[in-house]
Amino acid sequence: MTEEKFDAIVVGAGMSGNAAAYTMASRGLKVLQLERGEYPGSKNVQGAILYANMLETIIPDFRDDAPLERHLVEQRFWLMDDTSHTGMHYRSDDFNEPTPNRYTIIRAQFDKWFSRKVRAAGAIVLCETTVTELARDASGKVIGVHTDRAGGIRADVVVLAEGVNGLLGTRAGFRKVPKPEAVALAVKEMHFLPEEVIAERFGLTGDQGCVIEAAGTISRGMAGLGFLYTNKESISLGIGCLVSHFAASLESPYALLDAFKDHPSIRPLIAGSEIKEYAAHLIPEGGFKAIPQLFGDGWVVVGDAAQLNNAVHREGSNLAMTSGRIAGEAIAAIKSRKRPMTRDNLSLYKAMLDKSFVVEDLRKYKDMPALLHTNSRNFFMTYPRLLSQAAQNFVRVDGTPKIEKEKATKAAFIKARSRWGLVSDAVRLALAWR
Repeated sequence: MTEEKFDAIVVGAGMSGNAAAYTMASRGLKVLQLERGEYPGSKNVQGAILYANMLETIIPDFRDDAPLERHLVEQRFWLMDDTSHTGMHYRSDDFNEPTPNRYTIIRAQFDKWFSRKVRAAGAIVLCETTVTELARDASGKVIGVHTDRAGGIRADVVVLAEGVNGLLGTRAGFRKVPKPEAVALAVKEMHFLPEEVIAERFGLTGDQGCVIEAAGTISRGMAGLGFLYTNKESISLGIGCLVSHFAASLESPYALLDAFKDHPSIRPLIAGSEIKEYAAHLIPEGGFKAIPQLFGDGWVVVGDAAQLNNAVHREGSNLAMTSGRIAGEAIAAIKSRKRPMTRDNLSLYKAMLDKSFVVEDLRKYKDMPALLHTNSRNFFMTYPRLLSQAAQNFVRVDGTPKIEKEKATKAAFIKARSRWGLVSDAVRLALAWR
């Protein structure tokens, strides 16, 4: 191994890795960050939502130069069948605040910016460098990494920010390979349109933005979600479903995305756009019960690699950044006390994370993944169709007495699920949401 030794090595330059590296470097630690991509963000062409509060905690003045697309003033939720959507939306002028709460971003640009901040804080960042193995001493303690480029490098602690499908932690036996039912595959495209066209189609002015999240028959009975984010001159459009459901159904992710784009509710929003980028991405979906061991002798795990994703609220980047920041703060605190990076001392990271909103939120929805995964046919096919028909019965005027329409709607629900099934679904959903 090389003689040079670092206080910490961070594996990965995504949201969690950058947050960890920046937090430690800004506190004076000697940090090395390793990224296998050509540059930070090179594997992330998709758009995403940035939650300002989490980044503001790390870099208070990030709005001065971060590559932000639009600040979000409207959220739409759609439950879709084959030809319609039943939905609700929330729009507020309160979101036109001086320091907006949420922004759309393009990860390739944002990750580059975040990496520049990491370098400016004093960390060394090496790209196109793959960590092939964790280095361990005779007792099994992690003491560094082996790479395909720089050989062996020593460090007091290694932060694994390698993503949901990272192999270092699994090869070392720190965590199991995520089960197919705990991981979703999302396919995404970037549709480019003039800025004024996007503004007109979504009723936006200035740098205002809109998000649409959709569920229903678009996932063909699988547990999944479609989404649309407005950027300045592009629209991020995609859909994701559980890997286990893709495997069981033999559905093609690409065909699913094509059908979503061609839905009557989506097609007019992207009409005339030019598709320039396509990406596929794995997302952790297991929730609280899928969180692995988070620390050990000489190592901690953060972000997607730690299954820190709130599928109910579609929050991932904020949990990743927060876990990276907390890991960096814990390591810096241990270092300041001149204590070794042992399992006992690194348990501080988990103790701090447990007190944060990250674990509290995941614990609240701990039963939701199992409910949606095992009842996907009802929640993503049966109910969207029933609600669509109920809405059409309500708004269509054709001479049929209203009482007959109400009876028909009620009969349709009972026929599809039975009275007991309806009660059971409602109770289980309420218990999982509690």
